[in-house]
Amino acid sequence: MASTILNQTIIMLILIGVGVVCAKTKLISEASNKDLSKFVLQVVNPVVIFVSYQREYRTELAKNLLLTFVLSVGAMAALVLLSYVFVRKKEGKEFEIERFSSVYSNCGFMGIPLVNAIYHEEGVFYLTAFITVFNLVVWTHGVILISGQKDLRQVVKVFYSPTIISILLGLITFFAQVKLPQTALTALGYIKDMNTPVAMIVSGVTIAATNVPKLLKNIRVYYVCFLKLLVMPLILAVPFSLLSGVDEIVRMTILIAAAAPPAAMCTLLSIRYGKNSIYSSEIFTAGTILSVGSLPLVVKITEYLTKMS
Repeated sequence: MASTILNQTIIMLILIGVGVVCAKTKLISEASNKDLSKFVLQVVNPVVIFVSYQREYRTELAKNLLLTFVLSVGAMAALVLLSYVFVRKKEGKEFEIERFSSVYSNCGFMGIPLVNAIYHEEGVFYLTAFITVFNLVVWTHGVILISGQKDLRQVVKVFYSPTIISILLGLITFFAQVKLPQTALTALGYIKDMNTPVAMIVSGVTIAATNVPKLLKNIRVYYVCFLKLLVMPLILAVPFSLLSGVDEIVRMTILIAAAAPPAAMCTLLSIRYGKNSIYSSEIFTAGTILSVGSLPLVVKITEYLTKMS
């Protein structure tokens, strides 16, 4: 499995490189990239999620989905607590960005392509549980962390997002066994197949705007990436490897989602609330590149821990 992850991350890195080239040659502007990012988040990702629910009902699938929800809540709670342990308020002016980046991953942009490559639609089916929990936590704790303000209206807005709507519609069609006509599924399949290339190209264009020489000199960037990509996922991997009665796909889907690079959302929220968006972009860039090596390593160590337990 680790070799599959490595192969997929290399493919994604190549696609990111295409995005960098497109940005440097002015083929894709910053404004166009924002539109593409919205397209992926509000159209492509929801379609990928919804299509994953177009499957035959099995009791095992339903039980595993519920279990994934429970484990995802535990995983997110653990990550939030660990961020307060490893990133102290006194350690820097940008502690909010560092905590956010160490907790929240690109589980949509990076998680969906990776899980889809390894476990296909069943993996994405379980990943929707993690994404649901992620959205609920990021739009409450995450927004409060960056903004410094408690705005409960954000919680309500979560349920109006295309991602959550697609999950709710998917759950209804799965349990009610409502199947779309094959023609409609084929059309949605074409949109679904756009997810990996477009998402990675968008990431590449974002990375191209980062001041790499400045990034390389900032040791805190490496520290946050070390936490996000290795330390915290491996802490999660220990108890997860002991869950011998839990389906491997469930366990590994959550770990892959949690070990994905820092969320690009940190940059968007930093811009919105007047925080250091350049710093958050640097963490995103470094984390995305370093994840090519860290993700296969986390998977390999988890596999080893599981065999030892």
